[in-house]
Amino acid sequence: MIPISWSLRTRAQRRSATSPTRSPSMPGSGWPMLSHRGGSNGYDHKAMGITARGAWESVRRHSRVIGKDVDTDELTAAGVGDMSGDVFGNGMLLSPHIKLVAAFDHRDVFLDPNPDPATSFAERQRLFELPRSSWADYDTALLSRGGGVHPRSSKSIPITDEVRHALDLSEGVTELRPDELLTSILCAPVDLLWNGGIGTYVKASSESHEAVGDRANDAIRVDAHQLRCRIVGEGGNLGLTQLARVEYALAGGLIYTDAIDNSAGVDCSDHEVNIKIALAQLVADGVLTEIQRNELLVEMTDEVAELVLDDNRAQTLALMIARTQSRSMVNVHARYLDVLEAAGHLDRALEDLPNDKQIAERQSAGSGLRAPEFAVMIASTKNVDIAEILATDLPDDPVLVADLLGYFPSALREQHPSVLLNHRLRREIITTDLVNNMVNLAGISFDHRMSEQSGASVADVTRAFLASREIVRFRELWADVEALGSSIDLETQISLFLDVRRMAERVTTWLLRRRPAPLDISAAINDFGEGFAALAESLDDMVDGRADQDIERLCEEREAAGVPGELARRSAKWPWLHTSLDVIEVARREGSDVLETGVAYWAVFEAFDIGWLWDGIGNLPRSDRWQTQARASLRDDLMTVLADLTGTVIRTAGGSPLEWIKANEAAVSRVMDMETEIRRAEAFDLTTLSVALRQLRNLTVTATG
Repeated sequence: MIPISWSLRTRAQRRSATSPTRSPSMPGSGWPMLSHRGGSNGYDHKAMGITARGAWESVRRHSRVIGKDVDTDELTAAGVGDMSGDVFGNGMLLSPHIKLVAAFDHRDVFLDPNPDPATSFAERQRLFELPRSSWADYDTALLSRGGGVHPRSSKSIPITDEVRHALDLSEGVTELRPDELLTSILCAPVDLLWNGGIGTYVKASSESHEAVGDRANDAIRVDAHQLRCRIVGEGGNLGLTQLARVEYALAGGLIYTDAIDNSAGVDCSDHEVNIKIALAQLVADGVLTEIQRNELLVEMTDEVAELVLDDNRAQTLALMIARTQSRSMVNVHARYLDVLEAAGHLDRALEDLPNDKQIAERQSAGSGLRAPEFAVMIASTKNVDIAEILATDLPDDPVLVADLLGYFPSALREQHPSVLLNHRLRREIITTDLVNNMVNLAGISFDHRMSEQSGASVADVTRAFLASREIVRFRELWADVEALGSSIDLETQISLFLDVRRMAERVTTWLLRRRPAPLDISAAINDFGEGFAALAESLDDMVDGRADQDIERLCEEREAAGVPGELARRSAKWPWLHTSLDVIEVARREGSDVLETGVAYWAVFEAFDIGWLWDGIGNLPRSDRWQTQARASLRDDLMTVLADLTGTVIRTAGGSPLEWIKANEAAVSRVMDMETEIRRAEAFDLTTLSVALRQLRNLTVTATG
């Protein structure tokens, strides 16, 4: 999540900014959560463990990509930091399955080439709880064979056979200078490199040490292509340069950015500030005493942490999905970068984003943007959207009251809702939460694509998104898919996410094209919500032929992939459910029952053999903006014609397309003959499909009913 206090900063600003208070700790440990910094009670980030726990959500996402579940599978790790450190210490206690083989801080080098996960976890826990501990306090009797703890001040450090094997050093290496060993640790062949230290340890091969600006670590710094870890977790700031992240990602490494990984600390501070504003008002009004206020802060600690971590989970998932679409959507992403830069919202050179030529080169090589670049784009998108929406009256729409209340812990929203409704940062909280929700669910380029297709403003796109979110139950369905966790393979899970997203996106598009701006959000939800749910429940009983076969095939595929039967059945219908808005609209126009209209709609679809036209349009190329828009327009025209035919059949033939066809046999025969001729072609293009669609549209004009 991009917190309220966060804005997209330049590299120089990020380098000079003081890192927000960071900390993580073991969940469920009965933490004392309040500190007295500056004479004011507040959340102790280290006791909450919030920053490392947020960064661990990034590690969790990356681990799915390499086929591991951090909650059950062993993860080999190397790191920068020690157990007294906030981010490093807490992070290395977030799983009992971590095998930390090597680490270093400014004092010592820790080596445990083949650690026992349970034993080493317990010892790390002891060090974490020991005030001002260092690696020198580690009980070396618990280290695996060949391990040791050595001061960095040593002239040289002995390298055992076990350490040489763990770090994959050359045969014959028996000792190394400390700087050589630290470089080897950074390049260790492990699952995870966990950075909880201070300094920049990895640069791009194209960068000089001088350009990095961290002279203290020049001797140990490595180039990104030298990293052999599979994942980098950036609990600390500026451990890698942005160009290093991209170089590492282009080589197949899994990484976001420090701003993404350690954002939970900033987000937690935002929640704390906003909660304190509400509590201060309750104290001023005499509703709470100071003691009650502090007790309530403590009571809400666990829920505040979960609200923050939910934001991390949502944002890292959005980035994971973007990474899977980097190749297929490279043209969209390139255009979006052009738009952002042209409007002055980002500077590609300053943010180390590829220019058009570089993107074209990647596309030719079968690649696209990388996750660290998407991380910059997601921040920029959210900042731009927040600014644009705040300038409108959208944050004042009553439909967003539930979003406002949902931002706060349940104790506040249930016991003191009025103080939240009158919160002095109400509009900012609503807008930030709404934009985060939209971008995380619908995708980084969602509002750009919607604006491209419809010409709508960001605010109008957001209104339509809000309506579609409620109509299709976007959040609930998304949560159902995410709850599957690692019980299914990642590819299947992402396909489910994308099907939910496409359904909501098509409903959003329908509202933008068929409803005047600004959209009345509540009216749209009332008009379509109930009917959509009824049609989603009954679609199996309505469809036949082509649509029925598709639903059955997809359901069987997903069940075979391990998706639970009920969800597999529901999800198989998602690619077809955007048609429900047309069905509901026809029912309202013709004064017919929604479910009966649905039966007629799908009967028309099958009787007029519309499936081939549906597929033909879906298979049209969309390699550039104009092809994409032409394809979308043709699909929209087909939906309109199908709805109009359904209305005509209901109005003139009692909903029976066969009766209607019989009454208009000559006109229908002419159209069918033309379409048969078109279908004889080996492939369809925009021209032939447009002609076929025009012939179908003519039936609604020339037929007599």
